Amino acid sequence: MKRVTLIDYGLSNLLSVQRAFEHFGAKVEIARSPAAVLGAQALVLPGVGAFRDGMAGLEQLGLTVPIRQKAAAGTPLLGICLGMQMLFDESEEFGRWQGLGLIPGRVVKLPERNAAGGLQRVPQVGWNGLLPPQGKTDFADSLLRAVRPGGEVYFVHSYEAKPARPQDRLAEVLYGGRRVCAAARSGSVTGCQFHPEKSGEVGLSIIRQFLEDGEG
Repeated sequence: MKRVTLIDYGLSNLLSVQRAFEHFGAKVEIARSPAAVLGAQALVLPGVGAFRDGMAGLEQLGLTVPIRQKAAAGTPLLGICLGMQMLFDESEEFGRWQGLGLIPGRVVKLPERNAAGGLQRVPQVGWNGLLPPQGKTDFADSLLRAVRPGGEVYFVHSYEAKPARPQDRLAEVLYGGRRVCAAARSGSVTGCQFHPEKSGEVGLSIIRQFLEDGEG
């Protein structure tokens, strides 16, 4: 893959993501129009902030339908942080809001109490180790296949995605004694709740894999 298109809808720290892809020699383009999305070889949907604002930004630019069309056509798509959450059907953040519907499931607030009943910090901020979903021992056949279980990545989030299908759970972390979905996948669409562009060598290995899987 030589060309990656970052979707800009006004709630993204594009520069750090752009630099991470350019580290591996990718040509990075910025998409703010339906035509730019439809012409993409591979799409990255980054984002920080509230779900409703992110979806509103996509809709105002007319990008929701083109993104769905590209996903249906099998174009590689990587959602990061808020970008991952918007891949799901809906979110309960500040009400009930429809997402892109590319991965079945919904987004809910992290519990304010841990599994033992004590208060826990929300948002989750900092490093946490990636674990394979229950029943698996590694991240084979995914963008995370170069990551060893326990490899740490960087999180900043108050809401968590809950895939409707167990097979769509790609990676998890333990937070407050509970398993929280850290990455999910459906077809050519992958979401990372963490920030690979801020996660050192582990994060860079995921970005490299996204590029290599899209070559040809």
